[in-house]
Amino acid sequence: MVNISVLVSGGGTNLQALIDKVESGELAGAEIVQVISSREGVFALERAAKAGIKGKVIKDTDGLLKALAEEDTDLVVLAGYMKVLEPPVIDAYRGRIINIHPSLIPKYCGKGFYGKRVHQAVLDGGETVSGATVHFVDEGVDTGEIILQREVPVEPGDTAETLAARVLKTEHVILAEGIKKVMETLPEKGGQ
Repeated sequence: MVNISVLVSGGGTNLQALIDKVESGELAGAEIVQVISSREGVFALERAAKAGIKGKVIKDTDGLLKALAEEDTDLVVLAGYMKVLEPPVIDAYRGRIINIHPSLIPKYCGKGFYGKRVHQAVLDGGETVSGATVHFVDEGVDTGEIILQREVPVEPGDTAETLAARVLKTEHVILAEGIKKVMETLPEKGGQ
């Protein structure tokens, strides 16, 4: 079983998609062992509680490392996590931390590109296609190796909100696909 810790900062729609895929067996061999939020009072923690998953608010690096170790975390999934991870966390879980980003990296990513800002930038750039990217997390912001991407068309008359909704549906699909790909590369537990 691959123990997944999901890091969140908001509503948790990607978290919910993962919970649903684990429960349906689509993410066989995976278990979400905890949800860690960078902020108090986010709906993602309510989603975790409803699913019977431990939820915590942790704001410091030492506390995060301790919580990840306590749950024997194999894979860290950033699902709308709005903090940049510090080097000790990246070093401890290198190649085992993934993020979902709402654009086709390397476009519209990096510092300042999050939420509706990404989609407005895509529209302002006159793009005909946007999309979502699952990537490994490294020391930079959205600079880690790409695991997979999927395009989403930009429709005439799109607003940042309508484009965001369409991209989010794709995020819900490819985040699980990215987790499956990474799970195949993880060493098996117990020397099996």
